[in-house]
Amino acid sequence: MSKIIIAIDGHSSCGKSTMAKALAQQVGYIYVDSGAMYRAVTLFALRHQLFNADGSVKAEDLQARMSDVKVHFKLDPATNLPVTYLNEERVEDEIRTLEVSQHVSPIAALPFVREAMTAAQQAMGEEKGIVMDGRDIGTAVFPHAELKIFVTASAEVRAQRRYDELQTKGLPASYDDILKNVQERDYIDSHREVSPLRQAEDALVLDNSQLTREAQNQWLLQQFDTAVRNAQ
Repeated sequence: MSKIIIAIDGHSSCGKSTMAKALAQQVGYIYVDSGAMYRAVTLFALRHQLFNADGSVKAEDLQARMSDVKVHFKLDPATNLPVTYLNEERVEDEIRTLEVSQHVSPIAALPFVREAMTAAQQAMGEEKGIVMDGRDIGTAVFPHAELKIFVTASAEVRAQRRYDELQTKGLPASYDDILKNVQERDYIDSHREVSPLRQAEDALVLDNSQLTREAQNQWLLQQFDTAVRNAQ
């Protein structure tokens, strides 16, 4: 059976990573969270004071240090899922904080950051058999992916999901702050100059505002089966 590339794009906090992980486990594919890569770069920038007081990025300083930024994934033997490492340090929890969420969009908008991350992501998909989620996977990273999904949900639903996630992890969270962040990220992601968030013309749209996780996963598996048959 031929392997394919599955690209899952969509707005922040709409459950892309959760569904991509579940699908990858079901079909035996490799899962890559491209957003985690940008979050790791953001964490690096925060730790090295590479943001100005107004929240803008010290772009020249970051670009000069990009060779010091090594982002990769390792499988967690307990969950059999990949976790994010920044320069050999596990940072899976650190990159999910609201502080990182509030700073990731300007980092992800930088052309040299996107170029570096896109090259790394394309290398991961050379042998196919991969599920990758992000903002521009189906439009810029893998424009010829055999299956493209564009996921959306209302901003309020997405903010509640992020709030619940942080609460479960015991991290500080404010629903109002998260909702504002979600709305700001939607605007920045869809208006940035390089690889803006947009639906690929051949992507299937999934609005999961009211879907259960089980119904969502069943729908995804059906689309996967169809795409694999078409790829033979």
